[in-house]
Amino acid sequence: MQRKKIKKRQSEFNILREYKKSWEYLKDIKLFIYLITGVFLLFVLIGLFIPAPEIIYDKILDFIKDLLKQTQDMSLSQLIGFIISNNIKSTFFAIVFGIFLGIYPISTAVINGYVLGFVSLISIENGGLISLWRLFPHGIFELPAVFISMGVGLKFGTFILQKNKIKAFKEYLINSLRIFLLIVIPLLIIAGIIEGTIMRLVN
Repeated sequence: MQRKKIKKRQSEFNILREYKKSWEYLKDIKLFIYLITGVFLLFVLIGLFIPAPEIIYDKILDFIKDLLKQTQDMSLSQLIGFIISNNIKSTFFAIVFGIFLGIYPISTAVINGYVLGFVSLISIENGGLISLWRLFPHGIFELPAVFISMGVGLKFGTFILQKNKIKAFKEYLINSLRIFLLIVIPLLIIAGIIEGTIMRLVN
């Protein structure tokens, strides 16, 4: 019985240690996260203040309509699961595909930032500035998770610039997956629950 307690304590200690390592790595790569956040916010402003060409406008609207059709008949639990699953996939890809010189996370920041600006503009036009409150609650958790994953992916892509590429690749990969599991996923779960609940309450 005593041995089991010791093993349990060791296991909890290891989880806490890994979590601490995650935050230490985040501090080390904060400039990459700031850069991605800056790119994202820049394209939010572009989406807000620069009218989209008709082709892009129609494609974004079609994408939003298809998304609403997919989710309209879902129960609350199904909707939450759908949102969390999609967000986990997109953030995972942002990290893993960052291996290609960080091109994927940068392009993702550009596209997602522009789409958010576009959607915000439509919301303001239809419901006024107050309509943006629906984006705020889950954004508190979702946006940090997105910025972190894209920043981690951008850092991951720099392994090719290091002198010992294999060592850098392994180190960046381990740190990236640790952050994804211990920080990004929990944030996305909270964001998904809030977003799904708000969508059901509003609709």
